[in-house]
Amino acid sequence: MPIINRVADLQPDIMAWRRDLHAHPEVMYDVHRTAAFVAERLRAFGCDEVVTGLGQTGVVGVIKGRKPSGKSGVIGLRADMDALPIEEETNLPYASKTPGKMHACGHDGHTAMLLGAAQYLAETRNFAGDAVVIFQPAEEGGAGAAAMIKDGLMDRFGIEQVYGMHNGPGIPVGSFALRPGAIMAAMDLITIEIEGVGGHAAYPHNTIDTVVVGAQLVTALQSIVSRSVNPLESAVLSICEFHAGNAHNVIPSSATLKGTVRSLKPQVRDLMEKRMNEVVAGVALQTGAKIRLDYDRGYPVVVNHPSETDMAVQIASEVAGAANVNTDMTPIMGAEDFAYMLEARPGAFIFVGNGPSAGLHHPAYNFNDDAIVFGTSYWVRLVETTLAA
Repeated sequence: MPIINRVADLQPDIMAWRRDLHAHPEVMYDVHRTAAFVAERLRAFGCDEVVTGLGQTGVVGVIKGRKPSGKSGVIGLRADMDALPIEEETNLPYASKTPGKMHACGHDGHTAMLLGAAQYLAETRNFAGDAVVIFQPAEEGGAGAAAMIKDGLMDRFGIEQVYGMHNGPGIPVGSFALRPGAIMAAMDLITIEIEGVGGHAAYPHNTIDTVVVGAQLVTALQSIVSRSVNPLESAVLSICEFHAGNAHNVIPSSATLKGTVRSLKPQVRDLMEKRMNEVVAGVALQTGAKIRLDYDRGYPVVVNHPSETDMAVQIASEVAGAANVNTDMTPIMGAEDFAYMLEARPGAFIFVGNGPSAGLHHPAYNFNDDAIVFGTSYWVRLVETTLAA
């Protein structure tokens, strides 16, 4: 089945919602306007239940199917609502009206597409069971998915399986991409505090130079990926901040390094943390500096479940055609807190094509409205097929 005709009819409304959300971005858990926008429409659609304030500012709508028999159940569909602290550079008529904030990851599109699906499902109810639409805050670093789960998301609504979707720049519009197993990486944060002995730049022999120590660390840490991780496995270690000193002629007594570690398997994640601690201890012994590593484990790996991935492939193929569904996409080393939902319930995460747009988190990025009919049709057919009578 290709794009649903009624969804195509709804496209102008969904696009208008998306552009309104784009013009009014909100970040992390502070998505009060967006959450109110979502809840208002869910109530107007006639959802059987609308719950706000889950995971601080999350919104959940429940739509009950009208078919009394068959393999009824409860399916969860999730969209993220939050934007990013980025200054927009698109010059679009509906560009962000809030300085320093923009929808640079397409969550405006994700929210609008799921709203469109909720409207269609509430109108037709051509399924047996419950469709639970989940609108989540704080995906961008705040673990909003975990907060909603902690507030009882899965148990309160009896969710048995859960699905997520993200737009994919570079994937053609009208196409989908996914894979079973690990599809996005675990994301850990590292902070390294170096304490040395400062002094005059002309007398380095009287100091323990934290800049040199930090430079040694940056180089030594990179050898973990190249020499400790199996070349057939995936890992990333990036030092993204190096703060030390504030004068041309003073060797600083302290330095701070910050960065991130990405991995696709738990054993690789464990190895990275272990080897980082060993390298830090070794450089400290070599240089005489005191070095403390804080290794903060963040989002886990996004792992698609086999049977639910098969279902997602089937639905995407019906909507876009099998030739337009990449079922073996290369895993992405970016992170996504939908991982927590897939740890709590079986499900699958899929990418919908955004065309040749700027990349995610780029100030010139914009969600492609031509993708709306594909993403919304996918949601609708997923519910109607999974909860078929």
